[in-house]
Amino acid sequence: MMQSELDNQFMQEAIASAKKAELQGEVPVGAVVVYEGKIVATGHNQPIAQHDPTAHAEIAALRAAAEVLGNYRLPGCTLYVTLEPCAMCAGAMLHARLARVVYGAADPKTGACGSVINLFAEEKLNHHTTITGGVLAEECGQLLRDFFIQRRAQAIHESLTADHSQKH
Repeated sequence: MMQSELDNQFMQEAIASAKKAELQGEVPVGAVVVYEGKIVATGHNQPIAQHDPTAHAEIAALRAAAEVLGNYRLPGCTLYVTLEPCAMCAGAMLHARLARVVYGAADPKTGACGSVINLFAEEKLNHHTTITGGVLAEECGQLLRDFFIQRRAQAIHESLTADHSQKH
């Protein structure tokens, strides 16, 4: 199978993980870690449920992969994530010594793979990870857009309901 086909296949798994986050009311971001062609760990956003600002999908997947592989370093691993990693997650990926990071949708607000900053391009760092962006970007981005459209509609509904009950 060609690399692009494998990337699409593993990104579909990350999307499935993102949908788990969405069902829990979290921003739908999912991640999987692949080693030697097999998924060894998954993760999805849970900062709200865990009351933890570090509970991003990538961090959960990295922690689970380190546990499965018995090493805090993850050389030879690829992390697939539906949204361009933020600086925190990019830093964790570099510390884990990932071989590769593949992301779906770009993040123009916090993306650390080039949208806002590019930590992976910093030559002074002692480890360099290969980045591939835009894999199933439309599907990944649509999942996020739909989530926030629904979230805004719900907020408007709640606001109108509150206004109506205050008048009566």
